[in-house]
Amino acid sequence: MPSGLPSKICESCGLPFNWRKKWKKNWSEVKYCSERCRKNKKQKV
Repeated sequence: MPSGLPSKICESCGLPFNWRKKWKKNWSEVKYCSERCRKNKKQKV
């Protein structure tokens, strides 16, 4: 992973993911690494 970027753990799959430019305005609200995980948020792995 590139250093210097903030990262979080996906609430659905449990994998780490880094900040992306598209999340610039709402990074504090991002909980999932992808649309797929967001749609499957009730299924914890």
